[in-house]
Amino acid sequence: MSWIKTLDRKAADGRLSAIYDRVAGKTGQIDNILAAHALRPHTLEGHMALYKAVLHHYGNSLDKAYLEAIGTWVSKLNRCTYCVEHHFEGLRRLVADEERAAQIRDAIDSGIPERAFSGRELAGLRYAEILTRAPDTLSRQHVIALREAGFDDGEILEINQVTAYFAYANRTVLGLGVSHDGETLGLSPGSSDDPDNWSHD
Repeated sequence: MSWIKTLDRKAADGRLSAIYDRVAGKTGQIDNILAAHALRPHTLEGHMALYKAVLHHYGNSLDKAYLEAIGTWVSKLNRCTYCVEHHFEGLRRLVADEERAAQIRDAIDSGIPERAFSGRELAGLRYAEILTRAPDTLSRQHVIALREAGFDDGEILEINQVTAYFAYANRTVLGLGVSHDGETLGLSPGSSDDPDNWSHD
């Protein structure tokens, strides 16, 4: 599950138990990345608030499937298999087209996003790649290029924040040895109309 001590729902009490009740949803599953926060429940609250805001908030304008594609792409660049598998499954469910999902997976696995993306979507993925691999090389011109590709500044912020969130999530997983053991992949928060709703589908 992870290299540090975690607590399951039966062992959780107080604040942690209340948070687990919010994130478990219908299946009762607590994803291992979330259980890794068990010894410091306040960090789990922070993680979930950020996750919900950048990927599943009604205030975002970019398509959820595209945001998940960015997250899966960034996770692949960071060699975080855990997040690749979880978020690709979420992406596959959102796309609801197995042929298209397979095309996206091939593009991500091969490191050639052009196999599945073009135009502004490709530009956003390329920006995410630079932000992941060489953030110090970014300049104002990269943002101008995103505008020219068709993104407005709010959408550019969304791409930036999803990329930055996955840097955090990937390092949480890789730094603590979080595994998929015992999990169902691809669950995602439910109602995006409520930013405080952390439950899973």
